[in-house]
Formats: sequence, C-alpha cells, structure tokens
Amino acid sequence: MAQRTRIELVDDIDGKVLKDGAGETVSFALDGTTYEIDLSKRNADRFRAVFQDYIAYGRKSGGARPRRGASSGGGRSRDYDPKAVRKWAASNKVDLPARGRIPGHVLEQYKAAGN
Repeated sequence: MAQRTRIELVDDIDGKVLKDGAGETVSFALDGTTYEIDLSKRNADRFRAVFQDYIAYGRKSGGARPRRGASSGGGRSRDYDPKAVRKWAASNKVDLPARGRIPGHVLEQYKAAGN
C-alpha cells in the first residue's frame, strides 16, 4: 500500500488552506521573543498595516547574524568605514586603539562631527 504525505500551509488567522504561492510565513519579535505566523497575502498585508506606525517610529536592532564562517562577506555590514573612523580619531586626538572594536562613544562623536 502506498502512502502520500501532504503538507498544507494554513492561514493561522482564518484557518483557510493556502494554495501554492498564496501565502507566507511572517516573522516578528516582541519583548525579546520571536514569533512566526502563516498568513494569506491579504492577512499579511493587514498585519503589516497594523504595525506600520510603530515601525515608522522604531529603530532596527539586532537581527539575524551569520554564524562564524557562514558569511562570505567577511563580517557584517556597517554604516561607517572603520578606517575612516580611525583616521578621524587620530586627527582629532580621540583615544582609540589601533585594532579591535570601535567603541560606541567614538562612533557617536564621529557621526556628530558630520561623518
């Protein structure tokens, strides 16, 4: 006797079975806990609309970080050039080690100086 296993994506809000390509899994986080919910396109749009005002005033933090060795880019992307920060720090007599992580207070000074 042959068996067939069928996996269906079901909208978690209205319980409707979603046809291929008609839905998505939406990830979100609140108070340090990450959640996933399966939604139709319509319900996913409604979900995003509810949070749009909060997102507009929020700031991004954290996010998925690649495991060591998993990224081909040689590290995470930054909104600053570490070499430029070090050069700026040296020319402005800001104490900064020649190697290692650039402290947040130095980055704040660098950005406040219009860089």
